[in-house]
Amino acid sequence: MFGWLKRRRRERLRTMPLPSRWKSVLARNVPYIALLTPLDRQELFGHMQVLLAEKKFTGCGGLEITDEIRVTIAAQAALLLLHRKTDYFPTMRTILVYPDLFVVNHRYEQEDGTEYEAAVEQAGESWYGGPVILSWEDVLAGAQDPHDGYNVVLHEFAHQLDDESGATDGAPALGSLARYQAWAKAFGQEYEQLQNAVLAERASLLDEYGAESPAEFFAVATECFFERPRVLRRKHPALYMQLSGYYRQDPAAFCGA
Repeated sequence: MFGWLKRRRRERLRTMPLPSRWKSVLARNVPYIALLTPLDRQELFGHMQVLLAEKKFTGCGGLEITDEIRVTIAAQAALLLLHRKTDYFPTMRTILVYPDLFVVNHRYEQEDGTEYEAAVEQAGESWYGGPVILSWEDVLAGAQDPHDGYNVVLHEFAHQLDDESGATDGAPALGSLARYQAWAKAFGQEYEQLQNAVLAERASLLDEYGAESPAEFFAVATECFFERPRVLRRKHPALYMQLSGYYRQDPAAFCGA
């Protein structure tokens, strides 16, 4: 019963027109959306309506949440949901937004096994079963340049998709053993290549942060897939093919980067 009601509510939300003032925000802040087909834009607007209705946006560090902030973030998160059956990041209910970089304490383990904590500045974080945390300054910078390969919203919400498989391990829910095997082969090889490039201090299309873990590699690869798709397809065709199959999108067909 509750599942039926949720589906009906979401169907209604997806048919609601997006206010013209929100479209003006998107034209100014998220130029990537102008590259989409009219049908894809309409689908994205529908996903936005669901996310805006179901997720709570909370300002931190003195930031006041505005429609501009909510709409700019929701549009980029919705891009990851096009063409796919989705439950809208089901374990994530809250999006915390700071005005700029925020400080978090991370625990590290040294070679001798001892642990220590250090304060680290972050542009974004995603917690398993918890919130997404974002720097508004970085959200805006990443959205306004859709071809620089950097987008903190795509990165952190990719982690949320990764979580849907039951573990944050760089493999989202793929649905079949054959797809998991193909994914593991392509991603395993590419992840190892990036780690080797970082150790050898060689330049790479993929951000070196992706060498930290398979989960970070998936998030970094997602950023590159949407923002530098043609270069990714040329240099890393197997990786591009797996991401295209998962996201059911082919940004290299219309994106100039």
